[in-house]
Amino acid sequence: MIVIFLGPPGAGKGTQCKFIVDTYGLKHLSSGDILRRERSEGTDLGKEAQGYMDSGKLVPDDLIVAMMMKEIAACGDLSGFVFDGFPRTIGQAKELDKAMAQAGKKIDVVLNLQVDDSLLEERVCGRRSCLKCGAAYHVKYMAPKVAEQCDNGCGKLSQRADDTAETVKNRIAAYHAQTAPLVEYYNEQGNVKSVNGNVAIDLVTTSLKSVLDEVKARIK
Repeated sequence: MIVIFLGPPGAGKGTQCKFIVDTYGLKHLSSGDILRRERSEGTDLGKEAQGYMDSGKLVPDDLIVAMMMKEIAACGDLSGFVFDGFPRTIGQAKELDKAMAQAGKKIDVVLNLQVDDSLLEERVCGRRSCLKCGAAYHVKYMAPKVAEQCDNGCGKLSQRADDTAETVKNRIAAYHAQTAPLVEYYNEQGNVKSVNGNVAIDLVTTSLKSVLDEVKARIK
C-alpha cells in the first residue's frame, strides 16, 4: 500500500503517521529527512541538491523525486510506503507519477487531513517543550502541573520561535496555497480521501484506519 499523507501544520499528522507506519508496516518517507541525510552523507544527489541550495535556488522537483525513488529502491520488500510532506507542488506530483509508473508502482490513496485554521493556530501556539529533558506539553490539551514549568523539575518550558501566531498564519497560508492544487490534482485521479482532523486524536485515528483498511482490502 502506497499512501500520500497531506495535512497542515498543527494537524497532528506526526502522531497519525506513526500509527499508520506501526499498524500497516509501511516505511515512513519524509522528503525533508531524506534531503538532509543525502546532504550529510555527501551522496551525489545530496551534493547536487546542496549546490542549488548554496546558490539560493530551490532544489528541482526531479531531483527531490529521484531521492525519494532511491529510498524506495533501497527499502526492499516492504508492505508499502507513506509519503509525509511530499509532494509539495504539482510539479513534484507529476514527476512522482512518472517515476512511479516507470517503477511499476502507483499511489493507492491520498489522505487529506482537514483541520479548521483557527484550531490549527490554537494547537501550534499552545505547544511547549522542555529543552533539558525533551518533555512535550500543550497549554490547553496537555498542560504541565505548574504553568510554563516542566513537571520533571527542569524549570521554565520553551516555545519554538516559529510557533507564534503570525508565523503560524503564514505557514497555514502557504500550506493552503500549495496543497489546494494538489488535492484537486489527485481528486482528478479519484484517490483522495478526506478525514476530519478537528476531532479528538483517537477519533481521527479510527477514521484513518477505516479508510486504510478499505484500501488494503481493495488492493489485495
